[in-house]
Amino acid sequence: MASLICGSIAYDTIMSFEGRFAEQILPEQIHILNVAFLVPHMRREFGGCAGNIAYNLKLLQGDPYIMATVGGDAGPYFDQLNKFNISTDFVREIPEAFTAQAMITTDRDNNQITAFHPGAMSESHLNNVLTATQALKSTPKAIQLGIVAPDGRDGMLTHAEQFVDAQIPFIFDPGQGLPMFDSNDLNKFIEQATYIAVNDYEGEMLSHKTGLPLAQIAKRVKALIVTKGIQGSEIYTDGQVIHIPVVSVEKPVDPTGCGDAFRAGLLYGIENQLDMETTGRLGSLMGAIKIASQGPQNHAPSFAMIQDLYRKAFNADFI
Repeated sequence: MASLICGSIAYDTIMSFEGRFAEQILPEQIHILNVAFLVPHMRREFGGCAGNIAYNLKLLQGDPYIMATVGGDAGPYFDQLNKFNISTDFVREIPEAFTAQAMITTDRDNNQITAFHPGAMSESHLNNVLTATQALKSTPKAIQLGIVAPDGRDGMLTHAEQFVDAQIPFIFDPGQGLPMFDSNDLNKFIEQATYIAVNDYEGEMLSHKTGLPLAQIAKRVKALIVTKGIQGSEIYTDGQVIHIPVVSVEKPVDPTGCGDAFRAGLLYGIENQLDMETTGRLGSLMGAIKIASQGPQNHAPSFAMIQDLYRKAFNADFI
């Protein structure tokens, strides 16, 4: 079974600030904010929601297909995807543009400030879900599940409609793209989606913008998943709320991409018809594995190792 992952491919420039943002920003002077952070450590990583989700799903022996737009500087990223045998069949190159770029500064408490240049991502609406699903329809790798992750605004709107037209269930994962949409857009996404995944801040924003409590939003989809950082996550499904504990990590290193790793666990669980509690636990584990390494795509546990870590964390097997 294959998954179509609609979202961004980006280069992440990640910088580490050894202090705390809260100690450098004066609330009473926020109207004239002018701060600079010394970042002695900097690195460039492969990132973007679609790339990160696909990478983690591949670790779970899934079969991800990325649908994204990249610029003329994407050669190293294509090499990365090819290295892990992740399909680039539906990645469109726009030579005159830059690949999306995220500049991320993380403080000692793992708070983040990000500047983002969308580049080629703004043309994501040029990609067509129906074209991809038709291309694979008669093969053993037919698309059975999708996700609409943060991407260009028009692309997210278009791809959600196309998933509906193709009768393919999908996860709506608005992420940092949520502020781009008004209440009408978001209500339509809720109507179209099969599942919704947000963090707790995004969940509050989604509720505020639509005027719908989370419990009411949950009634309109098969499951609403809300991640809550160190407090774990909650899954609203079938009229109940399932609490998913966080998987403890001895030495957290970098939170960048943890949400994407969690979503790979969701895709795997849904694809393999696991119950939602097991699915959420797998997502929690994938996020914990990711946070123990720097960058979104540098952890590389084997599938057997993931199985063993799940068994140790939850005293059970996920498959």
